[in-house]
Amino acid sequence: MATQPATVPTLGSSRSAFTDRAFSILALGAGLTVLLILGLIALSTTNQALPAFRQEGLGFITSDRWIPSQDVFGALPFVYGTMVISVIALLFAVPVSMGIALFLSELAPPRLRRPVVYLIDLLAAVPSVVFGLWGLLVLTQPGPGGGDPPIVGFYQWISNVTGSIPGLSTLFGPPLNGKSFFLAGVILALMITPIITSLIREVYNTVPPGHKEAALALGATRWEMIRGAVFPHSRSGTVAAVMLGLGRAMGETIAAALVIGSSPQITARLFGSGDAMAAVIANQFGEAGGTHRSALIGLGVVLFAMTIVVNVVARLVFGRSSAAVA
Repeated sequence: MATQPATVPTLGSSRSAFTDRAFSILALGAGLTVLLILGLIALSTTNQALPAFRQEGLGFITSDRWIPSQDVFGALPFVYGTMVISVIALLFAVPVSMGIALFLSELAPPRLRRPVVYLIDLLAAVPSVVFGLWGLLVLTQPGPGGGDPPIVGFYQWISNVTGSIPGLSTLFGPPLNGKSFFLAGVILALMITPIITSLIREVYNTVPPGHKEAALALGATRWEMIRGAVFPHSRSGTVAAVMLGLGRAMGETIAAALVIGSSPQITARLFGSGDAMAAVIANQFGEAGGTHRSALIGLGVVLFAMTIVVNVVARLVFGRSSAAVA
């Protein structure tokens, strides 16, 4: 009866197994470290925000009164302002980002594609304060001879056009000054458009060439190919890219603080002043103390929770899209 010779592990295979195991342990440790840091941040900020949470209770989220001089802290105006400017930013950024990404992935000649992609990546790296200062110094400053700021003229034109339309007359009512929800949303749109564009372009590039070639071979026009092959295949990835852009817009601080107006109010007028969570933290934290400081940290906790939820949902959607592609 023939016997199998015993396999003797070589020195090279032993080293390879040890290296693989060491790398797995290091990778696991790095991942757990990130989760630990995230948990410590949440625990530390929540602990410092407890005095405000205990004082206001549920009213911290539901109340619209923020009066530090009277120790009254309701975060609702800032939650509202954050959501309003984020939605405005998405309304402007998403169609533009999808159009640019579609042009780069399907229509642009190679010689033009590379410099445009480089320019988009460059815009994504511009500091947010640059966009905020541009909005503050160019759009909200008085015109020549002390006239209205340039953005106010645009507000007035929109107000005149929509003044006779029920509902829109309230939404686009006469402006008070240049700083507003609308301007903050536009500045945020300029900031997140390069990010969303890059993500959506990568999603469009994952569409199998065979699907597009099959559609064209069946006689579809280029637009019919895009609508029937590209859009359905990239739907989940596009949603994930938009939600990541939303998370970026919600957490923006300096740009929003410079152009939103710093007015804690809830109003349907997009041309009116308002405030956002990150902006009010930046504006008031330096001079805050006691419960006021705790309330500002509480705003940070609420914003932290909102951005975590948005980013987790975006990652889950993007992961599902990647799994479908695989």
